[in-house]
Amino acid sequence: MKKEDKILLLVDGIVNILFGLVLLAFPFGSGGFLGLPNSGDNFYALILGAVLLGIGLALFVEVKYYDKGKRGLGLDGAIIINILASLVLIIILLFGTINVSQPGLVILWFVGISVLLIGLVEYFRNMLFKK
Repeated sequence: MKKEDKILLLVDGIVNILFGLVLLAFPFGSGGFLGLPNSGDNFYALILGAVLLGIGLALFVEVKYYDKGKRGLGLDGAIIINILASLVLIIILLFGTINVSQPGLVILWFVGISVLLIGLVEYFRNMLFKK
């Protein structure tokens, strides 16, 4: 794996793990602090947090153990997940009606735009420097 691909996957993994950990911490008060909506039982926040944490850890496996024949989540999978998830979030923010505080909206926009940018950087880098 090229060094540039490893760097992209490492950054992507860190972002996913951080967002995942914040969502997993949601029941412990971070949701209210950040102004995010509360679904009552926090089921959706916990599931999304677990998925993001899992994706982030899979990206770390890909970076660390690729040369040893172990695979996690490759660059192509990360591109698809990042672009699709961020576009859905941005569409919801633009056209949906969600009851979120102003700080919550800022955070959701930050997440949507940053994940979209990571996905686009990965996509264009992958297209320009194909093997």
